[in-house]
Amino acid sequence: MIVLGIESSCDETAAAVVSDGRWLRSSVVASQVPIHRRYGGVVPEVASRQHVLAITPTVGQALAEAGLGWEQIDLLAATYGPGLAGSLLVGLNLAKALAFARGLPFVDVNHLEAHIYANWLVPQGSEPAPAEPDFPLLCLVVSGGHSDLILMRGHGDYRRLGRTRDDAAGEAFDKVARLLGLGYPGGPAVQEAAEGGNPRAFSFPRAWLRHNLDFSFSGLKTAVLRTVEELAGASGARGTRQRREQSHTTPAQVLRVAPQANLPTADLAASFQQAVVDVLVEKSLWAAERYHARQIALAGGVAANALLRREMAARSPLPVLIPPLAFCTDNAAVVASCGYFRRQRGAAASLDLDVRPSLEIA
Repeated sequence: MIVLGIESSCDETAAAVVSDGRWLRSSVVASQVPIHRRYGGVVPEVASRQHVLAITPTVGQALAEAGLGWEQIDLLAATYGPGLAGSLLVGLNLAKALAFARGLPFVDVNHLEAHIYANWLVPQGSEPAPAEPDFPLLCLVVSGGHSDLILMRGHGDYRRLGRTRDDAAGEAFDKVARLLGLGYPGGPAVQEAAEGGNPRAFSFPRAWLRHNLDFSFSGLKTAVLRTVEELAGASGARGTRQRREQSHTTPAQVLRVAPQANLPTADLAASFQQAVVDVLVEKSLWAAERYHARQIALAGGVAANALLRREMAARSPLPVLIPPLAFCTDNAAVVASCGYFRRQRGAAASLDLDVRPSLEIA
């Protein structure tokens, strides 16, 4: 079965072709990062307009790179949530229109569930074919908007064990990057800044939230803010607090003192990154042991973080599945893969399906 996947949940316009849920035939991503970088984050209205411009050429390129025509496509799969409503509408409506015009079956895909399927994808023609992940699988899904621990007992069989109570890991990376004046997107910027830094230079807190598997990174973000204020000097800190109170904005929107104050940015970034990774790894290991998982799988944009990938592999007694970097961030190959396995279970979507921006998994 050859599946064409379409993804437009945030600021990446993507299309991909995957065979039998595993074999990658093509994957095309039109990134909007250069557009949104000037704003320090994604502007929803701008993102949706860019999707309108990019979606049709992206689908055409994916088919061309796969060397396939429409008559060879067996199934359409598209993200319908979670994500930005305006962005989701572009990809979903194109998929529905194509399904109607071409007489093709169509399945709806949960963006978070799709991220997990990065661990199923292999390049076309890879020999020998790697084994599929083994259930029950403990999935750490970490991105800009989500930090979830999911027990996957089979295709479509999920139990959410933990979730973020405030800032997700990726959101915390973005806010601290803005705080330190490192730019956007925050994850790669913090990782680059942390190179050569001392991860133990600052004793930032770890919110363990004992006796449960939830995450919380808001307190860590605030601890970084307070440390930067102290290092920048009392007068600068007072001025920053006054501006924050007067403007009613968040600390990360006001304070960007690192470049001007000659702060130890590398040590700050490394210490913050280590605090995030410690919690993600330890919670995952605890969950895997408690629920008798056979493997641990990383998924989502934060799964591209090099320290997280190293630490999870080094500290886990279980095999750890680490997807290629290209399939950690938003892409349509994971949507196509997930769509295939949903179709195998008999899933089919109606053409009156609407987007669900707050859709959850499990």
